[in-house]
Amino acid sequence: MNFDELVAFDIHTHAEEPCCGPRDDGYDDFQAAMAKYFRNPAGASGMLPSVQQTAEYFRERKIGAVIFPVDAERETGFRRYSNEEVAEIAAENDDILVPFASIDPAKGKAGAREARRLVREFGVKGFKFHPTMQGFYPNERWAYPIYEAIAEEGAIMLFHTGQTGVGSGMRGGMGMRLKYSNPVHVDDVAVDFPDTPIVLAHPSFPWTEEGLMVAQHKPNVYIDMSGWSPKYFPPLFVQYANTILKKKMLFGSDWPAITPDRWLSDFEGLEIRDEVRPLILKENARRLLGM
Repeated sequence: MNFDELVAFDIHTHAEEPCCGPRDDGYDDFQAAMAKYFRNPAGASGMLPSVQQTAEYFRERKIGAVIFPVDAERETGFRRYSNEEVAEIAAENDDILVPFASIDPAKGKAGAREARRLVREFGVKGFKFHPTMQGFYPNERWAYPIYEAIAEEGAIMLFHTGQTGVGSGMRGGMGMRLKYSNPVHVDDVAVDFPDTPIVLAHPSFPWTEEGLMVAQHKPNVYIDMSGWSPKYFPPLFVQYANTILKKKMLFGSDWPAITPDRWLSDFEGLEIRDEVRPLILKENARRLLGM
């Protein structure tokens, strides 16, 4: 990947379609609710992009991207997209895609072994955790075996934080408990793994200040700005992005829920200093990924 030729780098995109046959029961309802909330057509049958289609879309725009599935089989019942398949397709499109993976930390030592294998054999650079969908507090000690494996392999941890609309409006929120995604719970992980890069995904609403606090206090913690249109960012979030966290903020769209076209268009209207824009759009990600 030639970062110099990229317009921007998106640290947060999803591989959504299952790889192992038709969608699971309930998955259409879940995606339809997502599409309604984010006002896009991605929830309709056949409308979610494949990993290859994602690569083609981003290549056309000269935008690099991290891509990952979400392993929430235990809590949702939906089969996860194979980490290996996502990594293999990303490798075929390595001019534009960087593979992350997702493993439910409840898989314990088996999950830790999988994490090591994915880094060593498939070139996976990081791991996505979704406490709300996976049903756990990030600082629960039973989750630490997989963190230890990730840390020892030199990979990145990325944690969903706050409320972005996942499950919004569904009966019982599709069983998702929002309490798990307060970013303050990631603070313990940052203390216990101080040399491992950690990304707090999203502006962490309604715990935005907690997310800013953790990122400011812990040298290894970054924030990605995905899941929200920039025009809805709280003023304090923008202030921190312009100043003390300008080297820790990362462009992310949350594709396909939010397209980079929409995010970047709204970012144009945000009061971000000229010297800070390239940091957020590309340079901070380049440094984080070591590329």
